[in-house]
Amino acid sequence: MVIDYVKISVKAGDGGDGAVSFRREKYVAAGGPDGGDGGRGGSIYLKVDNNTSTLLDFKYKKKFKAEDGKRGEGARRIGKSGQNLYISVPKGTIVRDIDKDVVVADLSEEGQEFLIAKGGRGGRGNTHFATPTRQVPNFAEQGRKGAEKNLELELKMLADVGLVGFPNVGKSTLISMVSSAKPKIANYHFTTLDPALGVVSPKTGEPFVMADIPGIIEGASDGVGLGIQFLKHVERTRLLLHVLDVAGSEGRNPVEDFNKINDELKNYSQILASKKQIIVANKMDIANDETLINEVEELCKKQNLKLFKISAATREGIDELIEYVAQELKTIPKEDIVEIDEMYGIEDEIVDQEWNIQTEYRKDGLYYIITGAPIERLMSKVNVFDIESRQYMQKVLKQIGVMDKLKEMGIQEGDFIEIEGYQLEYSE
Repeated sequence: MVIDYVKISVKAGDGGDGAVSFRREKYVAAGGPDGGDGGRGGSIYLKVDNNTSTLLDFKYKKKFKAEDGKRGEGARRIGKSGQNLYISVPKGTIVRDIDKDVVVADLSEEGQEFLIAKGGRGGRGNTHFATPTRQVPNFAEQGRKGAEKNLELELKMLADVGLVGFPNVGKSTLISMVSSAKPKIANYHFTTLDPALGVVSPKTGEPFVMADIPGIIEGASDGVGLGIQFLKHVERTRLLLHVLDVAGSEGRNPVEDFNKINDELKNYSQILASKKQIIVANKMDIANDETLINEVEELCKKQNLKLFKISAATREGIDELIEYVAQELKTIPKEDIVEIDEMYGIEDEIVDQEWNIQTEYRKDGLYYIITGAPIERLMSKVNVFDIESRQYMQKVLKQIGVMDKLKEMGIQEGDFIEIEGYQLEYSE
């Protein structure tokens, strides 16, 4: 069974809290602060694993959590960092951030790694907060939370050539004749329920990968049958072999089939519809109706399409087709059709430096409420029950322009500032 689309959630490890500690030695009256920093939380990486060919493992496990960093200790001992977590994915996995609705990674190279969730930074111990006027800081910094992401993983086959066409036109027989792929073959619709890959070795030119795409039918682009699932697999191919049954063995017209399939490709993706196609007129060994063959020839002339007449069952014309395909692939560069959000993850680093980003202000009666990620991080360092810690908070709020912003909003003596659930009375 091929599982090629899953949703998972990942949570990087939280950073360990900094320690509040003071040196205590027998003959040292005031040893000073010596609280160590917390360890960094473990990050989560997605890694291409060639031993994995489907996303089946994610059917049973959908939540992943990296190890938290350990708390700092006295004597400036730094807490142990959490271990990074590596999640194996098959080659050809596309990664999308559900919440931000952007594609963030195209994992198509052997051994490729991608940092998807960064571990939280460890909090600083009270050693860092000692100043000439604050020699006994009774507070430390809490560790930062690790990143959380909701992701979609989608597997797209990495094939050079895709076989498209209605069910039972001979695609499975063709790929079985030209490669080591052994798809199940029988005379009924939707025999191939999973795409099959086969390596084709032409007499001249480089070997290439051919994909037998399961039968696409009318309405596939709207989700009829398993259409959308199979159309996704065609996207990454460089060249399409459009297989037609010129024997009319299913009672259908091959030219009508051609138009219907191309309508589905166009409805699904303009990129897909613009891919070069070679027409493969199959079942020539049993084609008794010259009218159908003539219609296909006329179609190819009108649309300037290369036509090969073959019989997959008897190998008639197959060698010529494969040699031509190998030469054509030399002229078609490999393209990356996935548009990656290059700015993904950078905003987290920007917020560390620019406090005004993501900081929100609103007024509710006498209360001026301040929220946002930068404020949350500031408050994670503060012990509101310690006077020196509160003084540190007020100093930072002034430095980063929060107090100036509140004055612009009209704050008056006796009004209240609410920060992360704590209320402070404002005074000049």
